[in-house]
Amino acid sequence: MKKKLLLLEELQEIDTAIDLTRAEQAVHQAAITGLEAGVATLHGALADEQARLAAIEQMKRELEIALQAEQDNIRRSEGNMKEIRTNKEFQAVGREIAMARKQAAELEEQILQKTAQLEELQGGINARTGELETLQATTDVDRRERQEAMDGLQGTVDTALEKRERIVKELPAGLVRRYAKLREQRRGQALAEARDGSCTGCNMQLPPQLYNTLFRGDELHACPHCQRILVLKQEQG
Repeated sequence: MKKKLLLLEELQEIDTAIDLTRAEQAVHQAAITGLEAGVATLHGALADEQARLAAIEQMKRELEIALQAEQDNIRRSEGNMKEIRTNKEFQAVGREIAMARKQAAELEEQILQKTAQLEELQGGINARTGELETLQATTDVDRRERQEAMDGLQGTVDTALEKRERIVKELPAGLVRRYAKLREQRRGQALAEARDGSCTGCNMQLPPQLYNTLFRGDELHACPHCQRILVLKQEQG
């Protein structure tokens, strides 16, 4: 029975170490996920700005087409004035030309505004692109380093799992199931040390008769309060 208890203690030490190592791996993975999310966010912002740039460029092209049409109308109307014979027709065409020139001036102003917007937006895109390139480079380095660390930790886990498998084979299947259930129920700690008449797992006082029985070490006992398997550490005199 003492051998079984020693094996259980060793099993718990291995499982605790595996839990800690996997938690460390999770920290690295969370960091990688955070880095990639940062890059994705910046990519999204850049894509939005590029889409806005494309939309403004399209509006500018449409304004330029409209301006060209107005300028063509002005030239055509000015050419037609040479053939006008009456003052009334001359005045009417003159008004059309004036209105076209006014419209053309407004279009030119809008084109200038779009040009200014494009320049400002392009400057922001250039800066954002540089920021993204820098972030991507640092992310790649950090991801690689963290992945290497995770791979190293996985090697530790694999070695521990091999040792764990050897121990499990030496224990009765029912006891292993009991141990696994307790680990699940008791935050990973299936065993608890009995010390000074108490269970260190739940800090509850043990019945004196049970505590005294632990000294014999001829069978496994559980804490009546938390059900953890009790381990008695006797000081070497």
